[in-house]
Amino acid sequence: MRNEWILDVLTDLRTFAAANGLGALAEQLDDTTLVAAAEIASQSREAFAEPDGERGERGSCAGGPVFRHRA
Repeated sequence: MRNEWILDVLTDLRTFAAANGLGALAEQLDDTTLVAAAEIASQSREAFAEPDGERGERGSCAGGPVFRHRA
């Protein structure tokens, strides 16, 4: 995923905040990291949604990705 780098940045900021006595900021960054991860995961699911709006199950084969409808 192209946006995962932000999770690393947020983790670094949280580590810095915790190490420098900024406990409230560290806790807020924990929450922010969860929100960012959820949004990134949501974007990933949308990228693999099928044209009719149904989500397919992603698989693979020798020729490339395979999409299957969930029952």
